[in-house]
Amino acid sequence: MVMSTAELKLKLFREIDTLEKSKLEQIYGLVHNFINKDNDTEEWNALTSTQQKGLIDAIEEMNSSEGIDHKIVMEKYKNKYA
Repeated sequence: MVMSTAELKLKLFREIDTLEKSKLEQIYGLVHNFINKDNDTEEWNALTSTQQKGLIDAIEEMNSSEGIDHKIVMEKYKNKYA
């Protein structure tokens, strides 16, 4: 099935509209990066394999909800060091 541009936009809007805030922020970052950088892999390729693996592992942890929400971490350390 081939969708028109309008159908694709509507489908994307509907899916994005139902996301929780953290997922919405992630998708915004992905789309923003996609629009502003056309397959720019220079930065990625400049990383060591250990750094690349660390980033991939971190993304997988966040995708499986094993990470700690940024706001929780920030509150903890604001209270501790404020």
